[in-house]
Amino acid sequence: MKTIQFRQAIAEAMSEEMRRDESIYLMGEEVAEYNGAYKASKGMLDEFGEKRVIDTPISEAGFSGVGVGSTMTGNRPIIEYMTFNFALVGIDQIINNASKIRQMSGGQFPCPIVFRGPTGSAGQLAATHSQAFESWYANCPGLKVIVPSNPYDAKGLLKSAIRDDDPVIFMESEQMYGDKGEVPEGEYTLPIGIAEIKRSGRDVTLVSFGKILKEAFKAAEILTKENIECEIIDLRTIRPLDYQTIFESVKKTNRLVILEESWPFGNISTEITYQVQSQIFDYLDAPVEKINTADTPAPYSPVLLEQWLPNAGDVVKSIKKVLYK
Repeated sequence: MKTIQFRQAIAEAMSEEMRRDESIYLMGEEVAEYNGAYKASKGMLDEFGEKRVIDTPISEAGFSGVGVGSTMTGNRPIIEYMTFNFALVGIDQIINNASKIRQMSGGQFPCPIVFRGPTGSAGQLAATHSQAFESWYANCPGLKVIVPSNPYDAKGLLKSAIRDDDPVIFMESEQMYGDKGEVPEGEYTLPIGIAEIKRSGRDVTLVSFGKILKEAFKAAEILTKENIECEIIDLRTIRPLDYQTIFESVKKTNRLVILEESWPFGNISTEITYQVQSQIFDYLDAPVEKINTADTPAPYSPVLLEQWLPNAGDVVKSIKKVLYK
């Protein structure tokens, strides 16, 4: 095993797949000459050249459409957004073209494309640059949605996403690119649609994903001192979602808390809450608790931002609530 940064895991995944398959290319703003806005494509222009690592104008609708269209001629593009907030400009290409081509062509045209970039808040970027889009895209049939929380998962899942014949939304975080973690030296992939139990526990199931998962681990460490053991599940994939892993954990702990960096209305935690109460209601010893951001646009003020985002203290409070402590 080797220890690398999250951004290096992304670059390795793309580079290894591009060496394996010449139909794969990377396109987006600043991905080539600048080595990526977050240096997640560092060195790729030098290795693969300007025909496979392509800088674009600031036109997300344009290069998203070019990417989708190129899948119909046998290519497998990776489209990088500087942030998924900017993907809103190209969302028509994703929702009305990429996700529907296979069905509307009667299966004649698969759409093997990956749209990737950061989601969620990243400090003082204010309301229009701090939005979480996982539930938006997961709401659309035909799309797969992946949100890794560490370098190992990021590399293995991105390689699988690139090989997938369906469009994949691959969401990262500006605040995770410098995170370090162990990654195997050799070739590996991870299956899409499989959650992972990151920490075993007997008292409560804590479900989360992406960078906010760090707060789950902080909360678990705090609660260990009070003899409360949390079982932490990292969803990794949002669509398809691994309900079974959640169900089996809740059957053991009888309590569920969901931590998600998104607004409280109509999100992933809402969907999980419904499925758990629908499928395994008799195993619950307390109502499901979900923890989200405040129901307002993200503030710019660091003081307000701290209040807006969920944190370990919020998790501890919710866990004690379902434990009636």
